Amino acid sequence: MSVFGSLFTAVSGLQAQSDAISMISNNISNTSTVGYKAVDAAFSSLVTGTGSTTAYSSGSVLSIQNHRIDQQGILQQSNSPTDIALSGNGFFVVKAASSGGNLSTPLYTRAGSFTEDATGSLRNSAGFYLQGWPLDQNGNLPASQADISSLQPANVAFVGGLTLPTSTAALDMNLKADETQTPFGNVAAAFSPDFTRSITVYDSLGEGHNLSIDFKKMTSPTATGVGNRDLRYITGPIVGSLPATIPPFALGDTFSVKVGALAAVDIPAGGLTATTSMADILAEINAITDPASQQLVAFAAIDANGNLSIKARNPGQDVVLTDVAGAPLQVSQFGMGASPITYTAPGPLTVPPMPALLQPLNPVQTPNTEGWWTIDFRTPSGAVITSGAANFDGNGTLNMVKNLNRQVPISLTNIDWGNGAAQQNIAFDVAGISQFSGQYNVISSTQNGAALGLRTGVSIDKDGFVTAQFSNGQNSKIFKLAIATFSDPNGLQEQTGNVFQETSASGSYNLREAGQGSAGIIAPGSLEASNVDLADEFSKMIVTQRSYSANTKVISTTDQMMQELLQVQ
Repeated sequence: MSVFGSLFTAVSGLQAQSDAISMISNNISNTSTVGYKAVDAAFSSLVTGTGSTTAYSSGSVLSIQNHRIDQQGILQQSNSPTDIALSGNGFFVVKAASSGGNLSTPLYTRAGSFTEDATGSLRNSAGFYLQGWPLDQNGNLPASQADISSLQPANVAFVGGLTLPTSTAALDMNLKADETQTPFGNVAAAFSPDFTRSITVYDSLGEGHNLSIDFKKMTSPTATGVGNRDLRYITGPIVGSLPATIPPFALGDTFSVKVGALAAVDIPAGGLTATTSMADILAEINAITDPASQQLVAFAAIDANGNLSIKARNPGQDVVLTDVAGAPLQVSQFGMGASPITYTAPGPLTVPPMPALLQPLNPVQTPNTEGWWTIDFRTPSGAVITSGAANFDGNGTLNMVKNLNRQVPISLTNIDWGNGAAQQNIAFDVAGISQFSGQYNVISSTQNGAALGLRTGVSIDKDGFVTAQFSNGQNSKIFKLAIATFSDPNGLQEQTGNVFQETSASGSYNLREAGQGSAGIIAPGSLEASNVDLADEFSKMIVTQRSYSANTKVISTTDQMMQELLQVQ
C-alpha cells in the first residue's frame, strides 16, 4: 500500500509544482503590466490518517495561491495627464461595460492608465470605466458619498465649452484730488464725467460687455453756508492768500456756528479784535469737535471766489449760522442737512436730495468735505446700473466700511445686457481707489469672467479632481475620484483585466477621498509598475524545477520497485 501511496504522493507533488511554475510564469509574463500584483505558491500537506502507529500511509501536497495585493509597486513617471497611481493603501473604483451597454458591478484596480475614449469616458488599458463622485456647480460632493451608488462614470463629453460669467471685479486707480468740484445738486444721471474707465465683463453666454465706471467730483453733499463777498468782515475778494488781519471795523462783533445737536460756538471766541485774522476764524471753526466721538464736525475755508465757506462734515447734520453781536451775517447759499440750515438772509433756498452712498461711511473716520465723488456704473448703452456717492479721507484712502477681506464690494444686481443672457450680479470692489494730487492713474483692473472656451484637455490632480481645461484659460472640476479601502486587500478575488472583486475575506469597501483616513495619495502623471521581482521569480523557478524533477524521480523509483515486485516468482 505504501508503494502505491508514494506514487500518488509524487503525482500530487508534480501537480503542486506545476501550479507553482504556472504562477511564476504568470508573474513573469505580467512584469510590464501596470498595477499588476504578483501571486506566490504556498504549499500545504495533506496527511492520511492510520489506525496504527507502526504503519505509515503517505499523504499528498496541496498548492495554495498567496496574493501580494497589498505590496506597493514602484511609481513610474508618465506623460499623460490622465495617468494616475496610488502611493499607499486603496484602489480605484472601476466598472466593466456589459453586453447591453450598462455597467457591471463595481470592481477595484491599481491600474491607473486611463484615457478618454470616443464617448468622453475615462477608461484604462483593460477597458474598465473609471468611477468618481460628480461635483455640483459649487464643487461640492454628493451627500451620500459613502455609498458606492453615489459614484458615476467619469465622463467629460458633455463639457464641450465653458463660459464663466463675471461675478467679481475690482479697480485700483487714483482720482485727481484737485479736480474742479461740481455742485452736488447738478450731478444728474446724464452728467459729463471727469474720468471714465471701462472694464470688459462676461455674461452667461460668454459675450463680453464694457462696464463703464464714471467719476465726477462734487461739492460736499452736507449742510454748507457760504458768506457773500460783501460779508462785512471782508473788504473785497480774497485771492491767493489770506489777509494778515481782518479790518477792525466793528470790534467785538461775533457770530455763532452750531452743527447738528452740538452747542453753538461763538466765532471768533470773545468777539472780533484788532488782531483777529481770517486764519484765526477758520482755525476756530475747524476745531469744533463732537465730545462723544472726538470727531471734527465742521470745515471752514476760503473758496476760489474769496468767500467764507462753512460745511458740516457729516451728512444729515444741520449747520446753523446765527448773528451774536454786530451786523447780520450774510449767507448766499447752503447745502442740505437733516433740515435747512438757519440763516438771516436772503431767504429760503431749495436743497436738492443727496445722492445715495455707495457704501456706509466708516463710523470712526471723520468725513472729508473735500473728498466727495459721484461714481456711476453703466452698461454700454448708457443705462445706469447703480450710482452713489463716495468719500475719501484726508489721507487719500476710501472712507467706507470694509469687509473682512479689506474689500468695499459694490453690489451690481440684475444687470440686463439686452442680448438674452441671464440677468447678472457682480460684486465690484472699489477699495483700491484712492484720491491723491496728480493725474488720474489706473493701476490695474481685474475680473473673474471669461469668454466662451472650448475644451482642450482633461487632467487628474493629486486630490483626485478630474478637471477639464478650456481654450480661454479657465478650467472646471467635474468629478472627484473615490479611493476604496479594505480591511484585508489580500482577500480580494482577482478577475481578468487586472481588477479585483470584493469577497467576505476582504471585508466591505470604504470610500474615502485621497489622502484621508487610510487611503493613499494620488500621484498624477504616474503609473504603478508591477510588484513582480524578476530575481525572486527566477530563484523560485529553479527551486520549483528541482522539486518537480525530484518528484519525477520518486515516480520512476516507485515504478522500479513495483517492477521488482512483479518479477518475484
